[in-house]
Amino acid sequence: MPSTLTRKPVTETPDVLRWTGFGGAALLTAGAWATRAVPVALSAAIAGAGLVVLAWALLGRTPQDPQWLRRTLAWWCAPLLVAPPLFSADVFSYLAQGEVAARGLDPNVVSPASGASAEAIERVGVYWRDTPSPYGPLFSTAERAIAEVTGGDPVAGILLYRLVAVLGLLLVVWAVPRLTKDPSRAFWLGVLNPLVLWHLVGGVHNDALMLGLMLSGTVVALHALPESRWWQFTAGVVLIGLGAQVKLPALIALAVVGTALAKKLGGGWVRFVLAGLSMVAAAVGVSVLTSAGGSGFGWVQALGTPSKVNSWMAPTNWPGYLVGAVFGPETGQAMISSARIAGFVLILCGIAVVLRHQLRGGVSEVTALGMMMSLIVVLGPVIQPWYLLWAVLPLAACLPVGPWRTRIAVLVGVFALLVPPLAGNFTGRVPELITAYALGIAAVGGAFFVLRRVPVAVQS
Repeated sequence: MPSTLTRKPVTETPDVLRWTGFGGAALLTAGAWATRAVPVALSAAIAGAGLVVLAWALLGRTPQDPQWLRRTLAWWCAPLLVAPPLFSADVFSYLAQGEVAARGLDPNVVSPASGASAEAIERVGVYWRDTPSPYGPLFSTAERAIAEVTGGDPVAGILLYRLVAVLGLLLVVWAVPRLTKDPSRAFWLGVLNPLVLWHLVGGVHNDALMLGLMLSGTVVALHALPESRWWQFTAGVVLIGLGAQVKLPALIALAVVGTALAKKLGGGWVRFVLAGLSMVAAAVGVSVLTSAGGSGFGWVQALGTPSKVNSWMAPTNWPGYLVGAVFGPETGQAMISSARIAGFVLILCGIAVVLRHQLRGGVSEVTALGMMMSLIVVLGPVIQPWYLLWAVLPLAACLPVGPWRTRIAVLVGVFALLVPPLAGNFTGRVPELITAYALGIAAVGGAFFVLRRVPVAVQS
């Protein structure tokens, strides 16, 4: 039959959505560069981000083949590889911490202000200039190596950090479909989502490496258990341990794998405790090996660095903000400290409950990982938009189609647009932001109107 043009919903035109997302990523990148010279270009960057979110949301209504989704991810990532640091300036902290390490100092003890060059310090966010690095020895080693290779050149340094982030993302791309029975939906929600694009690729966060090592190690370990392939299981445990040497939350995956090991050996609390002790021993062993490179154990004392700034996104801080508005900042800060302690206790209790259910077969390993990571994100002292990925990636692999997946997708979409796309301080630029968001929203609204009416060639 000849081909005829008819108007179909955009959900039946995935190729149009692929190129809409690519155009949005390109517009975001171009706008981010142009804003340095033309401030009004911020609206173009926001519009580009909105187009990607729109294309991603509409793609979720018609799941595609995983291979098609992987190619789409590559296209959407491509413009962001040459973007300036987006949504966060943390990569400049990495550069300064690398300089500290390259000078033979411990970045977990010595702050950028005390050990980096004036040029490097100037690029670091004001909150982090006098704070030591909270990252593990594996990432500190990478920071030192990048500083030594680039000689402190910021452009070359950012490119190498982005390469590290992409390598971490490739591990995520490999792992997520292997954690689920529905690779297509898991890939869409977990890997293709805008927070991955913005913060792992555009923002160059080391969470990419942590998540890649943690999830790939989980896959290797869990797939080895049924057939008792103990060397493969050990390799998975080591990968997870290496992820924790980037950022500590990866250790939660060791709790999941250890509980799975206890079930494999017959269950019961005695085997659970023994398996847990073996995971602790493995984590300590990996930490000793990675710390032997010279970074030491100062990072353990610096783990509280991120919480030195009160995150307005963290629910544990909200009571303190309310009390502070009524009784003053000192009382408010005291309430924040108390609420953080309560949050920590709730996290520990929640983890114990989840592991108990996993041990008894009430929840799967991947579900347990997603639930415990959710507790850490929601009840922790700090929330950043990219922290959501700690929970979203495993949850995307385990949640069935239904309201919970929809809620998570909505949350991802909101957080993807919650922070301006440019790294830096927007204090005193509120009118500029309001104007940019108004223009960006108008552009995305127009694109949605057009996409819903795009003519599609179908067989009559």
